[in-house]
Amino acid sequence: MNNNNRYLALDAFRGITIALMILVNTPGTWSHVFSPLLHADWHGVTPTDLIFPFFLFIIGSALYFAFSKSNFEFSPLAVAKIIKRSAIIFLIGLGLNVYSQAADMENLRVMGVLQRLGIAYGIGALLVLLLTWRQLIIACVAILMSYWLLMTMGSSAPYSLEHNVVRSFDLAVLGENHLWQGKGIAFDPEGLLSTLPAIVNVLTGFLATMLLAHAPSKIDSIKRLSLFGAMLIVISLLWNVVMPINKSLWTSSYVVFSTGCAFFVLAFFIWLVDIKAQLKLVDPLLVYGSNPLFIYVLSWLWVATYQFIAIGNITLYQYLYEQLAVFLVPKVASFAFAFIHVAIFWFISNVLYRRSIFIKV
Repeated sequence: MNNNNRYLALDAFRGITIALMILVNTPGTWSHVFSPLLHADWHGVTPTDLIFPFFLFIIGSALYFAFSKSNFEFSPLAVAKIIKRSAIIFLIGLGLNVYSQAADMENLRVMGVLQRLGIAYGIGALLVLLLTWRQLIIACVAILMSYWLLMTMGSSAPYSLEHNVVRSFDLAVLGENHLWQGKGIAFDPEGLLSTLPAIVNVLTGFLATMLLAHAPSKIDSIKRLSLFGAMLIVISLLWNVVMPINKSLWTSSYVVFSTGCAFFVLAFFIWLVDIKAQLKLVDPLLVYGSNPLFIYVLSWLWVATYQFIAIGNITLYQYLYEQLAVFLVPKVASFAFAFIHVAIFWFISNVLYRRSIFIKV
């Protein structure tokens, strides 16, 4: 995997993931959203449910390139860097919660997207340095099977909103006031316990990139990804019979399904970039993927700030949406609001990209 095109395929995957994260997180109003841009209410999966695990997958892919420079050597310095980066990502996420909740520390949500990213990255990176690729596969299976066992212990309705072990664990460790309340009760879809299987999304990204690195040809890499992707999706659908595919609980079947889909998307980008050489088509995605963490954080702060600015009796967020709703039907206006913000943050990404400014932690 020594040519730049192969790197571009992965960068394009990262870019579209970031763009889609902003698109689905920033509708003009949550009351009017096209159904594919919403998460599944509970069991099941929508295209939106694949975006977060794709980002974890890409983080795992980046680990391959980062650690290959030091020949995957486990050292105190490497461990210190991993722990530091993991902590910084977690604290940035916590800081975003503080900002968006106007420093309501008594009811501060502890977990979130970046918090999960930080934990999954940290544990995943340590495992990558400690284990061989065969041991990593065993670790993935062990994590998913253990989580399945945990989910079925001590509850007659293990996959319900009210009685799942994920909620019970987070209530005991974090407390009711520090969990997300979006479903009417204290339950966090990015909770602590459900971060355990998310580590597998990171590890599979690493393993997929290792597979590409050792593929004898570009065509062969696509065949391998497609074969493994199909196998994983079939396994997940069979597993779904006894353990529902559920993003909120981050069930093991959901991890396997989302990983299979990630394999297919990566195969598509390798075909598009490496074989068809459609670089002009992916250039906007390369721009978007160049500063993923910075752009995600900036988009969060930008949109959260709208809520603190009043225009008459409404927030700036609502005001901007209503200007679009004057001449567009509600769902289209809501989508246009989100798409405009995707364009805004692409423009900012492009300025940084053209000036070779890459902001990392």
